[in-house]
Amino acid sequence: MSTAKKSSRLSRILGMKCPNCGEGDLFYTPTFSFKRPLDMPEHCPKCGQSYYPEPGFYYGAMFVSYIVSGFFSIGFVMILHWVFGLSIDLSFIFLIGIAAIFYVFLFRMSRSVWLGLMVKSKEDKEQA
Repeated sequence: MSTAKKSSRLSRILGMKCPNCGEGDLFYTPTFSFKRPLDMPEHCPKCGQSYYPEPGFYYGAMFVSYIVSGFFSIGFVMILHWVFGLSIDLSFIFLIGIAAIFYVFLFRMSRSVWLGLMVKSKEDKEQA
């Protein structure tokens, strides 16, 4: 029996950790770092799980990003316009600012969600 702390699939996704072992980081740098913000290692530094299982694997992550950003954008502009009474133009200016700030976070989280949903953890493999 392993002494390593078991983590849930959700905690591995939200923590941007390896979907297999839950220990290795998916990205080289912290989320809001401007140094290499989009670079990922080829494999998990702890267990060796491939972060690029096949060519074009992360095309699905684009759909995750698109859905999340689309619903967020609609909701954000609606709240600013209807609740706070800002003009549509000013609401969109605020949206562009927020989107620019959180671009890297959304990119990384979309990849983490996609990889976490598509790759089974070692606990899942043992139960099967």
